[in-house]
Amino acid sequence: MSELILNRRGFLAGATGLAAASFAGRPAFADGMNWKAYSGTSLEVTLVKSPRADIIQKFLPEFEAMTGIKVGFEQIPEQQARQKQVIELTSGHPSFDVIHESFHVQKRLFEKSGWVADLEDMLHNPTLTAPYTTESDFSPAGLAYSRNQVGHLRALPQSVDYWVIYYNKQMFDAKGIAYPDTFEQFIKAAEALTDPSKNQYGFVARGQRNANVPVFTSFLLGYGVDSINAKGELMTASPEAIEAAKMYQHLLTKCAPPGTIGFNWAECQASFMQGQVAMWLDGIGFAPPLEDKKRSRIAGHVGYGLMPKGPVRRASATFGDGLSIPAASTKKEQAWLFLQWACSPKLCRDLVTTGSGVPFRISTLNDPSIRKELTMPQEWLDVVNASAKVSALGLPVIIPVTEFRDTIGVALTNLLSGGDAATEMKKATDTFRPVLEQSEKA
Repeated sequence: MSELILNRRGFLAGATGLAAASFAGRPAFADGMNWKAYSGTSLEVTLVKSPRADIIQKFLPEFEAMTGIKVGFEQIPEQQARQKQVIELTSGHPSFDVIHESFHVQKRLFEKSGWVADLEDMLHNPTLTAPYTTESDFSPAGLAYSRNQVGHLRALPQSVDYWVIYYNKQMFDAKGIAYPDTFEQFIKAAEALTDPSKNQYGFVARGQRNANVPVFTSFLLGYGVDSINAKGELMTASPEAIEAAKMYQHLLTKCAPPGTIGFNWAECQASFMQGQVAMWLDGIGFAPPLEDKKRSRIAGHVGYGLMPKGPVRRASATFGDGLSIPAASTKKEQAWLFLQWACSPKLCRDLVTTGSGVPFRISTLNDPSIRKELTMPQEWLDVVNASAKVSALGLPVIIPVTEFRDTIGVALTNLLSGGDAATEMKKATDTFRPVLEQSEKA
């Protein structure tokens, strides 16, 4: 699947004049706030390529028509976006006024570096803040991610991503196999559904270095272990971690398509949509294309399964995203309007009903009418609610989380080339330990 980088300034040419017609039937923002206070100005927005950003892109003319603010907008693949953010934020002169923040990767780094603006004053300013932008409507997990150590808001929480199992019901039915409830059943099902002579495989997940770590931690959580425990100790070479690494190695070398060592989510999604794979482990927000009959050969036959139970517990690896404003931006007020709109109940509703993501907004998820508007199968929402009950952090909240993913990712990649699990995990853990210790001292 190709990654699209959108033109920053040309994307929405002429869209404002069409917005009223394009969005007829969508409820207006009737909150009494003067959204036109900064009409005639501009704003630059840089987001990570994702279904959540696609929703914002789709309705962006609505924001421009409502505010009179011209928006330069781009989506960039995840790794490129993170590199761009670090380079430009470090320079002190970023080209963007709104950025995507992966809380599970960037929270500690952004806070410690002073790169993102404090939103407290704007949050409590009634001339800038809509009535629906209230902290009480965001879940505790979202607020914990969004606040700094003294409780100040540094981002608006946008979406939570639970990791689930997407599965091909036709392949399961053809073999008479039930959806697995435990790790043991999961491995057996993946093996039974693998037949390379027919170009069919039981499982696929990210094999690419760095991107592969959440797959490993998903298994590790089932063994009852976090990658870094409450004492700050690395657990990635523990007996449980070695077993989780062996599970990762077995599934991706014995039950996955050739070339998986280079797969990120896009390649996994493509192989699953082509009907080549029985099970795919990844975030719930990647679901919409699977049900698109123009793109997916298995539309209408996709199952949405809760993560199977490991030897110790059942856990859905959980990640969170939000939108932040660079501290160096000279257009913080305009950016604050954008954040509110992008994280509004209306767009959060669109996230859920289209299956593009799961918002942190309590009112959205508690709205019983959501099921009536859901364009995804009801099973999709069922697994969202079930995953919320067994959610656990998929990555440690540390400053060098990228280094953590890089280092552990090397070990996992080596496993796919025949490496020994105990040797590789110990080597990676020993390599990363001084990096973690130094970051905590600093």
